Amino acid sequence: MSRKYKAVMLAGGFGTRIQPLTHSIPKPMLPVVNLPMMEHTLNRLIEVGIDEVVILLYYKPEIIKNHFGDGSDRGIKIHYVLPDDDYGTAGAVGLAREYLDAPFIIVSGDLVTDFDFKKIFDYHESKNSKLTITLTSVENPLQFGVVIVNEEGKIEKFLEKPSWGEVFSDTINTGIYVIEPEILNYIPVKENFDFAKDLFPLLMKEGIDLMGYNAHGYWRDVGNPDSYREVHDDILSERLDFKIPGKKIEKSDGTLWLTGESDIDESVEIVGNVVIGDNVVIGKGTRLVNTVIGDNVTIGEWSHIRNSVLWHDIKIGKKFILDNGVICNDNVIGDNVTAKAGLILAEGCTVGKLVRFEQDVTIWPEKEIEPAAIVNRNVIWGSKYKNSIFQYGSVVGKSNVELSCEMATKLAEAFASHLPVGSTVMVGRDHDKSSRMLKRAFLGGLLSAGINVIDLKSAPPAVVRYAISRDPSIVGGAYMRRNLYDTTSTEINFFNEDGLRIDNNTAKSIEKAFFNEKFRRVEFPKIGAIHERLDGEECRDYRKELEQHIDQKLLRSKNIRIAVDLMHGITGEVFPKILSDLGIDNITLNAHPESVTFSNLEHIVKRSKNDLSKIVPALELDGGFAIFAGGQRLAIVCDKGNFFDKIEGLSIVLTLLDMEAKAQGRKMKVFLPTWAPDIVDHKHLIIERGVYSNFKADKLKEYDLIATIDGNFAFTDFTLHRDAMYATLKILELLIKHDVKLSELGAKVHPFYYRHVKIDCPQAKKGKMMRKFIELAKGKKHSTVDGVKIWESDTEWVLMIPDSYGDYLNLYFQAIDGYVGEQLYQKYIDLIDRWMKE
Repeated sequence: MSRKYKAVMLAGGFGTRIQPLTHSIPKPMLPVVNLPMMEHTLNRLIEVGIDEVVILLYYKPEIIKNHFGDGSDRGIKIHYVLPDDDYGTAGAVGLAREYLDAPFIIVSGDLVTDFDFKKIFDYHESKNSKLTITLTSVENPLQFGVVIVNEEGKIEKFLEKPSWGEVFSDTINTGIYVIEPEILNYIPVKENFDFAKDLFPLLMKEGIDLMGYNAHGYWRDVGNPDSYREVHDDILSERLDFKIPGKKIEKSDGTLWLTGESDIDESVEIVGNVVIGDNVVIGKGTRLVNTVIGDNVTIGEWSHIRNSVLWHDIKIGKKFILDNGVICNDNVIGDNVTAKAGLILAEGCTVGKLVRFEQDVTIWPEKEIEPAAIVNRNVIWGSKYKNSIFQYGSVVGKSNVELSCEMATKLAEAFASHLPVGSTVMVGRDHDKSSRMLKRAFLGGLLSAGINVIDLKSAPPAVVRYAISRDPSIVGGAYMRRNLYDTTSTEINFFNEDGLRIDNNTAKSIEKAFFNEKFRRVEFPKIGAIHERLDGEECRDYRKELEQHIDQKLLRSKNIRIAVDLMHGITGEVFPKILSDLGIDNITLNAHPESVTFSNLEHIVKRSKNDLSKIVPALELDGGFAIFAGGQRLAIVCDKGNFFDKIEGLSIVLTLLDMEAKAQGRKMKVFLPTWAPDIVDHKHLIIERGVYSNFKADKLKEYDLIATIDGNFAFTDFTLHRDAMYATLKILELLIKHDVKLSELGAKVHPFYYRHVKIDCPQAKKGKMMRKFIELAKGKKHSTVDGVKIWESDTEWVLMIPDSYGDYLNLYFQAIDGYVGEQLYQKYIDLIDRWMKE
């Protein structure tokens, strides 16, 4: 380290994922062994000679400024930069360019590390680098940028915050950069500009090498409550080089660290490392194990506290039992309270005597727990919403437990906060009583934020999405329905102005507003209005438009006869009328809403398969169609009564489209997921495979068909979203046009091996599995578009995608026949088993 460096500390994050710990303080100021987290990093920078620091602020800036001041008491100079808007990581640093006339290091304020900063500077100088990214390997790389470097240290590939399917390495970008000042010239002024998404690709395009330094040591991004507890466990268990503040006092079974004057009864037992702040009173007979206690804390006698963190200004009664918990500021806890592992008690709560907390309970701020209560779920919302609430543009939770009216209202307020006052959204629901309840709560949240609502009441999601996409005055929508796979749960689907599910960036933005409760409450004259649709106008418009997109003359030219099972779903109000209008002779089953809750989807499908397989051949019908309750998924039964599985159904639809493309004399475009089989060649189709969840409407319009292997079809000549009603009619149209029967198409489906399995895998090992697959793929044809796909031959492949939400891996296998497929399956199952045990 032969040059003089400055430092930039990023301290503007909201700390959304770590709520409720950041309810009133910014994440970099969370106490780690009684000092703000960023203070530990600042001290390490000072130790290597940094004497000038820029701190970038945003969320609750006054707390950071009041604590650190101008830096003179530490012998350094501190400059503060407070952006007037969100300019992204690089854009925010660009606002500090007046202070950055020398090479500088950028470090996040919300991490704990024992990296040797001097070695990072030395590497930067040895490579004569313009920008050096500090790298490390982690078990779970989802929240970070994944990086691959060559042997010279040059970065070849990176991806910011991937999904599990996109992870191609467990080497990640730590967010610690060393940058030469001239790089600031590439950052625009007062524009949203991100390091990984914008600056790094621009520099690579300009031919500027980005160097990667693989740092050794401890590094942890403290991003959620679990990692906050874990970092304390690592420190107190001495897994990193960390200077615990305070006076060191050796005890028979551990070490006590005192940072002030406290009254600790001589009978108190200290086990492991225990840190105690100023003005603390601990009663007799208390046992403390690997615990941190802040200032102004009183703990009653005969208490047992283990692997826990207590902040400041806390009063605890006698016989308190706590394991692996976090107690925030200004809490009062009565006598004989027991908290099993995982309690998070946010600030300002009062807990009565004899209360019992079950495992992994979070209590949000300013709550009162009555005496003798048994608390077995989070107070405010369910445990699954600790870190992330959205899954693919939807929120799913146990009805009236995890997904309560309060939560529905707040979700609506968060959604509305991103829309202009006075704008209009459309809302619908299915027949379920939970959907009705949550929709009404949702409407209240929208109205309070000044959003007008068109309420379709009960209507198929296809109708709602169609209506949104056709009306330019509607800026978005939402749909409540019972979950297809768990009938005790409800889901809320969020749509954009095109009737498509919101993308990941929008979901994260809504989530941030939700956790921070950054809601807009308008004045009385601007409260939104509800426009109820009681006359079914949108359903009529949908029917009319759909019928115009189908060749009615062709359908009427042949007396086609079908059976349709609507599975007691919401389409019963619309589809029978469409079939009647088109003159399609039909037998419709289960068209009325079902009040009985079936135990699972498998039961419903089995009954439908049994009914249609008997009815269709017995009455010599042309086919049968099962439309699942949500109106999106479709299953097909041929005229011989054969119930096509998912792969056969997809093959038949692709074959029909191939015939149509040939007849039109053009190539038709199809988009399928990466796991869809590709063993059959369709000469007149251009089939692309990948991930389309974040595609915009203009991109989707490039394709003639968007499908999955689960019976979901979107024929884009009518709509860009999945619609089983239109798909059914389109299939019938193509069958008549090309004079072919479903049984004839089914007989031509080439039998091959295709299998999907789920393998248990904890989050901590998913990154390792991705890395192992990528290492195995070297020298073979492979893809990392979504997960890792490895071709063993032209027809045999395996695809591994770690599930984004569950603790398992998705494995897909394709082979020419069952014998080869089972060999392929067993090979990779054995490899994964071996890797898991390593």
